Amino acid sequence: MREPAGILTFDRVVLRRWRPDDLDALERVIHESLEHLVPWMPWASDPPTREDLADFLARNQEQWASGQAYAYGITSEDALVGSCGLYRRIGPGGLDIGYWLHPGWTGRGLATMTASALVRQGLRLAGVRHVEIRHDAANRASAAVARRAGLTEAGRRPMPEGPTAPGEVGVEVVWRTTADGFRAGS
Repeated sequence: MREPAGILTFDRVVLRRWRPDDLDALERVIHESLEHLVPWMPWASDPPTREDLADFLARNQEQWASGQAYAYGITSEDALVGSCGLYRRIGPGGLDIGYWLHPGWTGRGLATMTASALVRQGLRLAGVRHVEIRHDAANRASAAVARRAGLTEAGRRPMPEGPTAPGEVGVEVVWRTTADGFRAGS
């Protein structure tokens, strides 16, 4: 498969490719989530403007077409609850998963469902041999998501740039799975 499906469904989440007309909903969910995101997302400390978000949505279309990134809005119960994607930023044969949720939707297993859907789809793409989740060692919630989604811890290393967000300690944890090793939801 050359590119992933525009809509992915896994249990109680539907991941839908971002569209330019998602601007209002994205702006709202980010604004409501900033306090929750600041410890882990460097961009949350300097919140994006409406223009920045419009650029983000336009860039997503370009990145999808080039195969560099496949970003989705996370929805549940017909509400936009976060953002996620598959990114070609870890070298040949690999995809990195990124995600965040609105704080009102955490603790329901939605992040794990999101990660599982992305792993399953990512491993079906041509040339992809492994999928990873990377996070700072202080982010125990992301470690739990990776574990529950069927990935295995593959290593830890100091982040060259050190901590980039207030909650970080500057140690990157890498979780990985391959098509042979994936078990959750497969």
